[in-house]
Amino acid sequence: MSPASPPQRDAAKATERQARTVALVIAGAMLLWLAAQFLGQHFDWPARYAFLFDFAALAAMFWSLVVTWQIWRKRRSGQATDMSEDS
Repeated sequence: MSPASPPQRDAAKATERQARTVALVIAGAMLLWLAAQFLGQHFDWPARYAFLFDFAALAAMFWSLVVTWQIWRKRRSGQATDMSEDS
C-alpha cells in the first residue's frame, strides 16, 4: 500500500485525537459520577445533587455517543483511511 498523503494523515490524526478525547470523557465522567455518588451518600447530600450528577454524567455519555457516531461515519466514508489500514 502506498503511504497516505499529508491531508489524509492529518485527518487520521484528528480522528485518533477525537477518539482519545471520547475515551477520556467517558472515563472521567464515570469516575466523577462514582465519586459524587459516594460523597453524596457519605455526607448525606440531598437527592437533588445526586440527580444533578446523574444528568451531568448522562450529558457526557450523550456527547460521547454523538462524537463516536461521527468518528464511525468518517471511517466508513473513507476520510480517515490510515486508522482502517491497521484493522
